[in-house]
Amino acid sequence: MTPRIVEAKYLGDYTLFLRFSDGSEGEINFEQELTGEIFEPLKDIEYFKKFVVNHEVHTVVWPNGADFSPEFLYENIRILA
Repeated sequence: MTPRIVEAKYLGDYTLFLRFSDGSEGEINFEQELTGEIFEPLKDIEYFKKFVVNHEVHTVVWPNGADFSPEFLYENIRILA
């Protein structure tokens, strides 16, 4: 079972810090991931900052319904040393 996101913070540009329920944490840059119609609004950095952690789906979501699966995020975080 993939750990759930318990915390997310905006770091700058298109990068978020994520902490998972198993204690793993790191950062992920979404700039190259924002392809497709649902992600188009997220290219506006002010809109990108409007994410929240949705505890029902266990990931970060944006007001337009855009999200990334927790599995994708967990596999792609860059672990902070």
